[in-house]
Amino acid sequence: MLKRKKLWISILITLLLFTGTGLYILQQSTFNIVEQSIEIDAPQGKLTGTLALPRQYTGKLGLVLFIHGDGAIDAAHSEGYKPLWEALAKQGYASLSLNKRGINGSEGNWLDQSIDDRVVEAQQALAWAKKQPMIDDTKMGVWGASQAGWVIPKLAGKEKLAFSILVSPAINWRTQGEYNTRSQMKKDGFSSEEIKKQVTYENEIKGLLDKKGSYEEYMKLARKDDVMSKERWNFVVKNFNADATADLANFKTPVLLLLGEDDVNVDIKETEQVYRAKISPESLLHVKVFPNTEHSMLPTSIAGSEWKTTLTFLFAPRSITAEGYMEEVTQFLGKLKP
Repeated sequence: MLKRKKLWISILITLLLFTGTGLYILQQSTFNIVEQSIEIDAPQGKLTGTLALPRQYTGKLGLVLFIHGDGAIDAAHSEGYKPLWEALAKQGYASLSLNKRGINGSEGNWLDQSIDDRVVEAQQALAWAKKQPMIDDTKMGVWGASQAGWVIPKLAGKEKLAFSILVSPAINWRTQGEYNTRSQMKKDGFSSEEIKKQVTYENEIKGLLDKKGSYEEYMKLARKDDVMSKERWNFVVKNFNADATADLANFKTPVLLLLGEDDVNVDIKETEQVYRAKISPESLLHVKVFPNTEHSMLPTSIAGSEWKTTLTFLFAPRSITAEGYMEEVTQFLGKLKP
């Protein structure tokens, strides 16, 4: 009888623990925003996305248009944007984010796009937002990460942006690629000779790109364990000459540049140096470099571990990014002049 009683107590405790954990995770993943699915009719095909609004607000809202980095990214970036959307909502800003083409109903294929195509897409999103009754079109700006660093400076030359927030942008596609190769291989413990061989191989690929070589030519040169798809090859052919240097002069409103000290994808020293040299007046630019932080603004301690990242997002999604990152964004917006 006593053993049976202990068994039932153990089962009850286990159920309570699981129930409590589930409720806690649910509470942590419930954000104080209202998400609206949106569609934009564009000549290149329908775009779908999400407009995230504060649950309660008075008057009109500012807007932050999210521009993604590389990859097949949905509007919420697999829920990863939501903590920032919530923080922006508290500041009186709506967040608008599109599914990349080919994702969740957005028509087409994002791998068919050039950087200029992405600029046009951002313009279409801003034009849609200007028609929404709750949006103040004088307070519309952009947030963009990584590859968006080639999109936003071009966009700033075509649209009157109230502000621009750039996270881990590179300057030059070619030099960024070599930096990534060298820094990642060094981090992974490869020898100088092994790194040199890889860089030489990648320079051969760049030579073929310079000639606008065909995919068939690429396949003859590519290593069997390192082959990109035909779609990816065509995407790289369209974009590998991207360079943000000249376009940085387009910025005429405040710019927030956020960098991670441990970024192995982007040479943050080069990025900061060029941004400081090209953005004028210098008072427009605010730079923040986060220690112990990698490319995605995640702490280096969890960035390389899928299970650590997953657990952190489940139990503390508002703390998954580097300490002070979201505060830096919201303080920047709070200091903007009306």
